[in-house]
Amino acid sequence: MKKILFFIIRLVLLLVLPFICLIRGAVFGHEYYQFAPWPAILSGMGITIVLLLLYFSFIYGRITGKIGSARSFKLRMLFAIFLVIGYSAYAVVYLAESNVKSSEIKNTYSSLHPILRLSISTVIFIDNSLLITDGKRQPEDYKKMGLKTKRQSLHYVQSDGYVHAVDIRTRGHGAFRNELLKLYFKLMGLNTLRHVGTEDHLHISLSSKDKPGGI
Repeated sequence: MKKILFFIIRLVLLLVLPFICLIRGAVFGHEYYQFAPWPAILSGMGITIVLLLLYFSFIYGRITGKIGSARSFKLRMLFAIFLVIGYSAYAVVYLAESNVKSSEIKNTYSSLHPILRLSISTVIFIDNSLLITDGKRQPEDYKKMGLKTKRQSLHYVQSDGYVHAVDIRTRGHGAFRNELLKLYFKLMGLNTLRHVGTEDHLHISLSSKDKPGGI
């Protein structure tokens, strides 16, 4: 029984690791090397491609007992590249109507930083009930909500052309689910903050060089 449990845990970790490398790699490039949005995504993709190539080579070796020819290596490489590019493009571009509070938010989804879009799409595969309640904002939006205008808000478009903050609904969900969601984004290297003001939600943000310490 212990062997089976250990095998399942190991299998899950192996399946999850590529997604962690993809998002954490992108966040690392953004945070420590101040890469522009798309180079940051590419850095995460590069790490993931190398990891998948190792996976495929290991599987190939276990099946055939050989390392393989240069041609088979190229095929494995191309397959890894295809998978990572395909998944990343889908995750960054697509968002279902059921995962946004309104059509207005859906229309501004492309203004959200690609790393945030990538992390959100990935967790949606596990929790399809995830709902984005806010993204891009203007200073006057805070006045409409009866709040003071926030100069350091990462909901504003930053100098890189993207919004660095997004709100996700927590109301109507259990505490355990909300804590797991918060933990996921933290593990991905993103900032998380629970807001219970105008509407109970989880505030997720990516640091911005324009507003150090901004939320």
